[in-house]
Amino acid sequence: MKKVILLRFGEIYLKGKNKGYFERVLLRNIKTALSNIDCIVNKTSGRYIVSDFDDMDYNNIVSKLTKVFGLTSLSVATEFDTSRNNIENFLANFKTNVKTFRVSVKRADKTFNIASNEYEKILGEIVLNANPNLKVKLKEPELELVVEIRENKKTYVLTESINCAGGMPVGTAGKGLVLLSGGIDSPVSAYMMSKRGLELVALHFHSFPYTSLQAKEKVIKLAKILSNYTGHIQLICCPFTEIQEEIHKHCSPEFMITIMRRIMMRISKIVCDKFNAKAIITGESLAQVASQTLESINVTNEAQTTYPVFRPCIGMDKSEIIDISQKIGTFETSILPYEDCCTVFLPKNPVIKPHLNKVKREENKLDVEILIEQAITKLEITEI
Repeated sequence: MKKVILLRFGEIYLKGKNKGYFERVLLRNIKTALSNIDCIVNKTSGRYIVSDFDDMDYNNIVSKLTKVFGLTSLSVATEFDTSRNNIENFLANFKTNVKTFRVSVKRADKTFNIASNEYEKILGEIVLNANPNLKVKLKEPELELVVEIRENKKTYVLTESINCAGGMPVGTAGKGLVLLSGGIDSPVSAYMMSKRGLELVALHFHSFPYTSLQAKEKVIKLAKILSNYTGHIQLICCPFTEIQEEIHKHCSPEFMITIMRRIMMRISKIVCDKFNAKAIITGESLAQVASQTLESINVTNEAQTTYPVFRPCIGMDKSEIIDISQKIGTFETSILPYEDCCTVFLPKNPVIKPHLNKVKREENKLDVEILIEQAITKLEITEI
C-alpha cells in the first residue's frame, strides 16, 4: 500500500491510431516538469502515475503538473493490489469528519466479477459501519470516495480531483514563433497556442537606448513565467533601433507603425526559416489599437506570406485577456512601467485604414533589405 498521484488526460483519447505518439510526448513532458524532484513516473492502463516521492515534495509536484498541457486532472490516491479483502479492509478503516458521502466504483478491470453499482452498495455499508455519523447522499455529497479498479491489477482509492491545464502536449503540433513584447496580450497568445501543442520560439524587438535594459529583462522574466507551461523557450532579441530611426527620418509619421510592423513580419519570416518554426503568433486583438484594424492587419500580412499568422486574442475583449494573464501569472510583470519598442517615436495620428499602395510608396524611401540584414546579424539568443 502506498501513496501515489494519478494523472488523467482528455483530448488525446480522440487521436485514434496516433494516440501512442501523443501519450509518449506527454509522458516526456511530465518527466521534464518533474526532473528536479526525486520520484518515479509510469504510464499504465490509461493513466500516468507518479510514485515514490517524498511527502514534502507533494505540493511542488502538484504545482508543476497542473501546468503541463495535455493533463486534465490529477488526484492523490492510495494504491494497493486488487482484491476484495484489500479494498474492504481499507474502507473499514477509513475515517472522515464530513456528514454526507457516496462511494463511486470505476471497474476498468472486468475480471473483477462484481458489478460496479452492486459493489458501491457493499462498500458504502462498510464505510457507514466505520463512520456511524455519516449519511449517504448520491447528489452533491460533501465527500465522494472513488474506488478505481484498474487493468494493471491495482486499485486506487481517492477523494478529490484537482484540475490541470488541459489542451494538447507541447511539441505535438510543431513549432511556432511568438512575437513577445512586454505587454499583456502577447504572453497570453503564447500560452494559448502552446496549449494547443505548439513548441515556442520567442522573438522580441528592442530599441536600446530608447527602451531600457529593464524592458528587456522584463521580457526575459515573462518568458520564464511562460516556460512553466511551455517548457524550454529560445528567446531571440532583435535590435530595432536603427530601423525605427530610419523610418522616423524618411517616412510620413502616420505610416510609421504600419511600416514598422511590416518589417517585423519580414524579420519574423527569416527567424522562422532559421529556427524551423512554421507559424507566427501575435497578441493582436481586433480594433484594440490603430494597428489592429482589419485594414492594418491585411497590410501587415502582405509583408510576408510564407507562414500563417495566428492571432489567438483577435476576438477577445481586453478584460478577457487580462483575466487569462492573471490566471497564468504574467499580468504583474506585464504592467511594469518599462516601455517596449512600439512606443518609440509614436505618432500622434497613426493611419487607421492604410492603403497598401501608399504604404509601399513610403516603404520605398527605405533600404528595407539592408536594414533587415543588419538587424538579423545582431540577434541575441537566450535559453529559457
